[in-house]
Amino acid sequence: MSEDNLLSRISIDPNICSGKPCIRGHRIWVSLILGLLASGETIEKILEEYPSIERQDVLACLAYGAEMSRDVFVEIPLGTTKQADV
Repeated sequence: MSEDNLLSRISIDPNICSGKPCIRGHRIWVSLILGLLASGETIEKILEEYPSIERQDVLACLAYGAEMSRDVFVEIPLGTTKQADV
């Protein structure tokens, strides 16, 4: 899956999670997933803890973090997204 396709799995909506980048369709912050990975959690363990997301969602969080660390602004269109059932 290309990086652009991965990044399409991330959404930013000012009405959801105070506008923090989230996995599209979920209220799971990108920063939460990155923090879990940084603390040593495996992708498999994250998927067990959050069964509603997919491996590509975790990879999308990594891609988003990589772009942000390059001082590259990643344009995520603002808009209303379908709220996830939590």
